[in-house]
Amino acid sequence: MKRRPISLMQALLLCGYISMRSEAQGPTHPPEPTVNLGDTSFLDAIGGPGVLSEEITDGTQSEHVNDGAGLTATGSSASKSISETVHVAALSHWRILGAWYGVECLQAFAHVDSGPGSNVSGLGELTVSPLILQWNEESVGKVRFIQRFVLDFDLPTGEYQRAAKLSIGSHAFDVQPYYAVTLFPSKRLESSWRVHYLWNATNHQPSVTSGAHSTQAGQALHFNATVGYRFWRGFWVGANGYYLAQITDPEINARPLAGSPERVGAIGPGILWDWGHWLLFANAYREVGALNRAEGSKVVLRLQWVPSRKSSTGEHN
Repeated sequence: MKRRPISLMQALLLCGYISMRSEAQGPTHPPEPTVNLGDTSFLDAIGGPGVLSEEITDGTQSEHVNDGAGLTATGSSASKSISETVHVAALSHWRILGAWYGVECLQAFAHVDSGPGSNVSGLGELTVSPLILQWNEESVGKVRFIQRFVLDFDLPTGEYQRAAKLSIGSHAFDVQPYYAVTLFPSKRLESSWRVHYLWNATNHQPSVTSGAHSTQAGQALHFNATVGYRFWRGFWVGANGYYLAQITDPEINARPLAGSPERVGAIGPGILWDWGHWLLFANAYREVGALNRAEGSKVVLRLQWVPSRKSSTGEHN
């Protein structure tokens, strides 16, 4: 049932850079919205009937924006942000295709500081899912695994001002289905993978400074991955990473903008304390290889409460 919080700063920093460039050069690259890059990690696909509630804190610092060649873009600057996200999900005992059916909702609040006169605070987009399919544990040989499929929608409800250089919301609807799997090659070893597809609708009221009548971010694929080792009951240590690649050209005024793909990868350490009903995650990331987007560092803290969970092994009532 674990889904993503919304980490906002990197997209906002890129939006600010685009706005500054647009004033002099006309519209440039429409950025991807904020997505789950490293916000979920160890034991990701575990779930069962009941309710999940969690609070997620993201802290991000971007040193600069990279251009399409991976070089620091002229005029880009450093920025910092913090966001808080509340996530509630519920799984029923009703089964579809052998999986428990559920729903979820997420709401974020963020503050971004990109220098004097470039601060913004407000609500992010509301994320809802009318379809969670959570499968129980299965095995192939000695490898145990757990799977989940979720169909998420981001609604354009976040704070947005056309005249501002920075806004928390993207003012565009998007669809983000994902598939998650957690593998247990042995009792003490886990590997979790979450693969997302992102489709963005058109923003018919883009920033005034862009000079455009409409913008549409390109489609993208992105994934999170972990390898964790349980040193003793409930305490996991490992490595976590993420990667995003834009797979179609963005559009400005319904015309494709070729040669401007977004791309970024990151890796870092992570830990998990699992007390059965309560789980505390801490993950750090250093980004590399950014193209047409901000590059920096990120820390994620996540406190999760699952009252129906019986033990730190992931069993449910």
